[in-house]
Amino acid sequence: MSERFVKHATFVVERTYAAAPERVYQAWADPETKAQWFSKADRFEFRVGGQEYSSGGPPEGPTFTFDVTYQEIVPEQRIVYSYTLDMGETRISVSVTTIELIKVEGGTRLIFTEQGAFFDGHDTPEMREHGTGEMLNALGKLVEGEA
Repeated sequence: MSERFVKHATFVVERTYAAAPERVYQAWADPETKAQWFSKADRFEFRVGGQEYSSGGPPEGPTFTFDVTYQEIVPEQRIVYSYTLDMGETRISVSVTTIELIKVEGGTRLIFTEQGAFFDGHDTPEMREHGTGEMLNALGKLVEGEA
């Protein structure tokens, strides 16, 4: 059996979008809109205590399961959720994520903070931060009307 370990990390990714906070918030809160920049959810209950669940992946690769519980929602200002991420039958991380939406001149400043426990080297904070950046770029294209 290989050695088990946990790597704890916090990372912050910021973006400024030329879109109102209402539009950016709606892109998180509406399942059809969110599916345009994030994986389509199998279950989507956007409310405190609600669940979001999606499972999928590339045809030749493993299945990834994203299982969220929303902890705090302040419309157009803040979203906080906890989630697990599994690769096949293996839990690869558990995280708490905070999204802050701040009205700025000409748009919205989004601050995405993730605090995670990454298990046994199956995923790393660096890989997750990179993927988060790509995800937020896709969100930006949508809310700014480029998608």
